[in-house]
Amino acid sequence: MGIDFTVLGIFTLFYLQILEAKPPHIVFILADDLGWNDVGFHGSEIKTPNLDRLSKSGVQLENYYVQPLCTPSRNQLMTGKYQIHTGMQHQIIWPCQPYCVPLEEKFLPEVLKEAGYATHMVGKWHLGMYRRECMPTHRGFDSFFGYLVGSENYFTHQRCYPISKLNLTRCALDLREGEEVAAEYNGSYSTEIFTQKASDLIGKHDQNKPLFLYLALQAVHNPLQVPERYMTPYSFIKDPQRRIYAGMVSAMDEAVGNVTEALMAHNLWNNTVLIFSSDNGGQTLAGGSNWPLRGRKWSLWEGGVRAVGFVSSPLLDKPGTISHELIHISDWLPTLVNLAGGSTYGIKSLDGFDVWKTISKKMSSPRLEILHNIDPLYVDIAPCSSDPGLTLPPEFAHRPVPISRINQSDSFDVRIHAAIRYREWKLLTGYPGCPLWFPKPGSVSSPQPSPQSPSTKAGVWLYNVEQDPEERDEVSVLNPKVVDFLLRRLQHHQRDAKPIVFPDDDPKCDPGPKGAWGPWV
Repeated sequence: MGIDFTVLGIFTLFYLQILEAKPPHIVFILADDLGWNDVGFHGSEIKTPNLDRLSKSGVQLENYYVQPLCTPSRNQLMTGKYQIHTGMQHQIIWPCQPYCVPLEEKFLPEVLKEAGYATHMVGKWHLGMYRRECMPTHRGFDSFFGYLVGSENYFTHQRCYPISKLNLTRCALDLREGEEVAAEYNGSYSTEIFTQKASDLIGKHDQNKPLFLYLALQAVHNPLQVPERYMTPYSFIKDPQRRIYAGMVSAMDEAVGNVTEALMAHNLWNNTVLIFSSDNGGQTLAGGSNWPLRGRKWSLWEGGVRAVGFVSSPLLDKPGTISHELIHISDWLPTLVNLAGGSTYGIKSLDGFDVWKTISKKMSSPRLEILHNIDPLYVDIAPCSSDPGLTLPPEFAHRPVPISRINQSDSFDVRIHAAIRYREWKLLTGYPGCPLWFPKPGSVSSPQPSPQSPSTKAGVWLYNVEQDPEERDEVSVLNPKVVDFLLRRLQHHQRDAKPIVFPDDDPKCDPGPKGAWGPWV
């Protein structure tokens, strides 16, 4: 039998093309506390021309979910796992708590390093720092410039934290380059510093090596601070908080544009995948808006967990599209590692899925379910029942108190703060967090409570979020089989959950009068 040299030639050419293909550069930009209604492409009064352009030319993710708080979202991004599988399902890591994401967990940059990537981080860490081993440069990043705790002053880069056990408040600098304190940036606005650092890394990068750049911006988390020039276009906004917040969003939008320009200027853009994501819903107490979605940061309503997100890249097969497929922040680890030619073989029990074909080729998502969270210790530290002039609807007026023991019976304890999404259905239990719809900025109306509706069980709410993304029509009484199925799914996840890790503050965390927040053990 003779050799078909035509077929052989085609296969040889195909093989050579595979060998010549370079792994893409990956730039992941994470915004902090950006609300659904805080970007131009969702109809906001805030101008975001760079985000609008990148989302329009890329793939806009309209059914994309994160966690309702900072640490949990970053935890899931870095590990590809639900926080119930790392013991971090309760709140965030506070500055004096002696814990971090378990050290046995393998982080995204570690896996990308194994695939040959240079890995760099700029911005907010918030994954624990009480020991040196918890720091970014010990968890896969070649370099780090940024801050370690949850929030700080944008200009002085100081963070104050009250320690109730000692009846005192400690204030210290929180800015580092690698593991060294960076004290020379007092007076410089963090969004601009982080943008310049990211652009410098891009400019110095060896183009023969793939780049992973994680830019975790401080914007637009409170405190509300921004240079005056960014607020000038928003003099029409009467609410002073919203006006400052709008300027902060504009500064962030400019930052994203500058980073994109740096990628283009240094000939990296044509082989770059850029992901933009918010880490949780907007905080309405600090200028954010999630209109028309219900709730806010700290809640399991759509306003707390449905995120602004898009992917922009010349490598997309179908750019200029909008995806309504189900995607979760835990999906980025397997997606990006596979795209990089790496392997997740050494990571046990991933909860994320590879969704690159879903994003790039408009294929169906492999994900059918999202566990939003199960937290039996939940306390809303800023409940909307304390907001001036607001009244909670009757079904939320006397919410269940937090429970310290997990029900191990065959049925899920509906007093527990939890939520799960399966296909078009979303079930919430316990007290999901502030249940109000906060009006569109500029509206004269007040926040609206939910209409009272019958429920199959106290503390259970069911919505068809594909038909009703605003969660206005509670339908549990009409769908008892769906309720039972989702309660069984919650109980399945609860049995698989690790014990919550949430230690008391350690008084030894004192950074000293001239020190900075950082490892103390």
